[in-house]
Amino acid sequence: MLKKRIIPCLDIKDGRVVKGVQFLALKEAGNPVALASFYSKSGADELVFLDISATLEGRKTLVDLVKRLSKEINIPFTVGGGIQSVEDAQLLLQSGADKVSLNSAAVSHPKLITQIAEAFGSQSVVVAIDIKKVDNNWYVFVKGGTESTEILAIDWARKAEALGAGELLITSMNNDGAKDGFALDITRQICQAVSIPVIASGGAGSANDFIDLFTKTEVSAGLAASIFHFNEVSIPDLKTLLKTLNIPVR
Repeated sequence: MLKKRIIPCLDIKDGRVVKGVQFLALKEAGNPVALASFYSKSGADELVFLDISATLEGRKTLVDLVKRLSKEINIPFTVGGGIQSVEDAQLLLQSGADKVSLNSAAVSHPKLITQIAEAFGSQSVVVAIDIKKVDNNWYVFVKGGTESTEILAIDWARKAEALGAGELLITSMNNDGAKDGFALDITRQICQAVSIPVIASGGAGSANDFIDLFTKTEVSAGLAASIFHFNEVSIPDLKTLLKTLNIPVR
């Protein structure tokens, strides 16, 4: 069994790390460079950096910040937000990112997944999928969770894989920031529908939520933000606990 990964997420707005509930009511959580350095030294397996307002504001990801972050850490690093072209992806990868994350642009221009995968390899392409349960169905949402689509989450996960995605980052909007656990059922279904690694996001409130995630689904990684940012759970303690339960972690 592949070892599970623990991944802190840094949502960036106006150059600062922020965290909200169901993508709303954002509050500041710290300096992105300082947090990235702290997590790198604390045993995080990877980091995800999302410029959450880039698409809504119609601008590019903060390349200068990516360069600064890359100098501070020695773990893999995914960057997303505002990526609209192969050239955008190339700039971020050249600036120090190991992977790029596509969300809204992948839905509106699915061929972009293939183009970036062909240019830099599937391992460099993460398709982030924001999903929300509406009338007992999980649908894909775009533009920072502000716009609904008619696309079913499992259908889009399968298509993203077929187009060349090397990894999926699934965020349940219903669970985001609620701290009452990950969306296990839909996460399990998506893991079973695809053969590429799946990162689960949204809902982590305690170490037990990671235990449930790793024992009840086939995800490759668990991603969280506020419980790490606000020191509610430490990564070293979390990994120690998982190891005592024979859950393989790095």
